[in-house]
Amino acid sequence: MSWQTYVDSNLVGSGRVSEAAILGQKGGVWASSSGFTLSPEEQTNIIGLHSNPTAAQANGFRLAGDKYFTLTVNERSIYGKKQADGAILVKTKQAILVAIYKGPIQAGEATPVVEGLADYLIGVGY
Repeated sequence: MSWQTYVDSNLVGSGRVSEAAILGQKGGVWASSSGFTLSPEEQTNIIGLHSNPTAAQANGFRLAGDKYFTLTVNERSIYGKKQADGAILVKTKQAILVAIYKGPIQAGEATPVVEGLADYLIGVGY
């Protein structure tokens, strides 16, 4: 399966994620949903957030130009909020899943989809 299929089918195709991308931990966008563009600065910041959780908590993060306030950070996952919308960033062995859900979708609906794909990718070595 291609990386694009994971974005289109497993994330956005679930109906629980509005926009998504998969980034390589060493840089580069492996796949993204149509119209969802992360700037080079945003990509670099996302990759660095997992190694600097204090900055994530203090400053939040930007995705496709929108600012998200950080709600939770741990060694694997970062959750953010922007009004009724939210973001989920999950690190696997080699990638970072970036997902945005937009109201009326709630965090409790989107989070298991993204975390479940991360579990699968970790299980197959990614």
